[in-house]
Amino acid sequence: MSRRTLLTGTVAGLIAAGAAPAFAGARRVLHVRPGDSVQAAVDTVDGPGWTIVVHPGTYREVVNVPAEKGELTIRGASCDPRAAVIVYDNANGTKKPDGTTYGTAGSATFISAAAGLTVRDLTLANDWLRADHPDITGTQAVAAYTYGDRTHFENVRLLAHQDTLFVDTTALDGFDRQYFRRCYIEGDVDFVFGRATAVFEDCHFHTLQRDVAFTPKGMVFAPSTARANPYGILAVRSRITSGAEDAAYKLARPWVPSYETTAWPSLVVRDSWIGPGIDAVAPYTNMRDAYPWQTMRFHEYANSGPGAVISAPENRPQLTAEEAAGHTPRTYLGDWRPHGRP
Repeated sequence: MSRRTLLTGTVAGLIAAGAAPAFAGARRVLHVRPGDSVQAAVDTVDGPGWTIVVHPGTYREVVNVPAEKGELTIRGASCDPRAAVIVYDNANGTKKPDGTTYGTAGSATFISAAAGLTVRDLTLANDWLRADHPDITGTQAVAAYTYGDRTHFENVRLLAHQDTLFVDTTALDGFDRQYFRRCYIEGDVDFVFGRATAVFEDCHFHTLQRDVAFTPKGMVFAPSTARANPYGILAVRSRITSGAEDAAYKLARPWVPSYETTAWPSLVVRDSWIGPGIDAVAPYTNMRDAYPWQTMRFHEYANSGPGAVISAPENRPQLTAEEAAGHTPRTYLGDWRPHGRP
C-alpha cells in the first residue's frame, strides 16, 4: 500500500486547503474543520497563547508557522493522532513554478520557526515516493522541519521516507531545545537529523522496508550538533523496530554539513529497546570518510533487545553510570519544563 493510499484511506474525506477557520467565541481558539485550511488558521493568529484545534480529516497542504507566531498550540481534536493528518508531497528535487527546486528544508510539509510551539495528537506526513519520481535525484522529503526553541511534540506521528524529521536551530550558534514525547517516527534514510538539542522520550522509531539490494538500507539518526553545544540528540526509554530484514539498518551516522564543517555530532541512545533491524555488530557508519563516526560523540547506555547486543565493544561506545547521569532529559532541556513533564 502506498503512503498516499494509507493516509487518505484512514480518515473520511480529502480536504482542500483554502477556507478560513472558525473562531470559538472570544477565546483564543481556532477550530479547523473539513473544508478549512490549517495554514489559514496559523495566518489568523495575532499573538501568543493561541490554540488551533484540527478536527478529523486529511489536510493536503503545507503549513508554515513563522517566528512571530510564538507560544502557539496546534492539536488534534481527538486524542488519536491518526484522526487528523496534515500531508503534502514535495521533495528536495521537486520543481517550483519558477524552475528552481525546494531543497531539503523547503520540502517539508510542516515548518516552524516559532519559539514555544506545541504540537500534539496529529499526524504530519510527506507522502512523496521515490518510485513515482525516478527522474528526481534529490529524494529527501521532510515531514516536519522545526527550528524554534522550546518546541514540544506530544503524541504525534511523523511519516516519510528520507529525512522525515529535521530538528534544526534558528542560527548556527543557537542551542534551540526540542522535546518529543510518545511520538511515532518512521522513515528509511537519516530520518531524524539536525543540530538541535532534541530529546525523544518514550518514542517509537520504525525503519521501513526499502526496495534496494544493498545494505545498510538506511540510518535512524544523523545528528549535526554544533561543536560548542554539549547536548545533541537524546533518545531515552524508546524503542526501535523495523519492517526490513534483520541488521539492514544502522543506528546512526554523523552529518557534518558543508556549511558547518566544525560540527561535532552528538547522539545518546539510552534505556531503550533496539530491535533486530539494527546491525548490532556495527551500528554506526560514516556519511563521509573525512568525518569518521569514531571521532564523534556517539554513545549508548543500558539498552536492550537484539539490536543492542554488544558483540564488538569497539563499535558500541558506552557511557559509564557517572557519565549517563549527565545525559538526561532534564540536563538537556535545562530550565525549560515542557507541560506534562516532571
